Amino acid sequence: MKIDHVIAKRKNKIIYREGDKLIKLFNTDFSKADVLNEALNHARVELTGLFIPRLHQVTTIEGQWALVFDFIEGEPLDVLMEKNPDKLAEYLDLFVKLQMEVHAHACDQLGTLRDKMYKKILQADLDPTTRYNLHARLEGMPKHNRLCHGDFNPSNIIVTKDGLACIIDWAHATQGNASADVARTYLLFCLHGQEQIANQYLDLFCARSGTEKRYVQKWLPIVAASQSVKGNKEEREFLLHWAGVVEYV
Repeated sequence: MKIDHVIAKRKNKIIYREGDKLIKLFNTDFSKADVLNEALNHARVELTGLFIPRLHQVTTIEGQWALVFDFIEGEPLDVLMEKNPDKLAEYLDLFVKLQMEVHAHACDQLGTLRDKMYKKILQADLDPTTRYNLHARLEGMPKHNRLCHGDFNPSNIIVTKDGLACIIDWAHATQGNASADVARTYLLFCLHGQEQIANQYLDLFCARSGTEKRYVQKWLPIVAASQSVKGNKEEREFLLHWAGVVEYV
């Protein structure tokens, strides 16, 4: 398989295009279990009927694990937002609509968001009391089984020339409480220094979905703690600060 058209480079993978296929090539030290889990997650989400790239193959290329998907021609939503700041409201409206479409599905074959967060909080750089309190808060939150993307941000939305929106990168997909997924998206905007957009997004999502804003905010410390185990030092410090927030008035 010839792969010479690099689309993007990440910390532990390189994304190529070969004709009408996209190839995600993982580093040699990337866990085989994580590659296979991403493939399984993606295959399960395909069953929902959402517009996502079709997974064609799980393979190895010169000893490195690779996933082969349909290549979706278009522009990432974050690029469109940057190019057309006057259309921000329109793009946020599309973004929220798509996330609500995701949450409208149940995918009971996926792992649970609750279990994943519980384990991540155990790994976080937190004192025992804070960890205990976060686990207790997690246990006390309503138990749902909505499809959660886990990394829902504009860079994972590809808008085609026909105006269709394709959702990519389902590596972190779980089933759980949709408001936790919303809290994750809010924190992603904040991590990129986009606090104003983060607040616009949260207000819009809550208004459209009929979700109480304070309910989503209750998830922020839990989600921040669970996400703090990855990323660079500055991101960890930011997320650990959020993990220490006790309550919203």
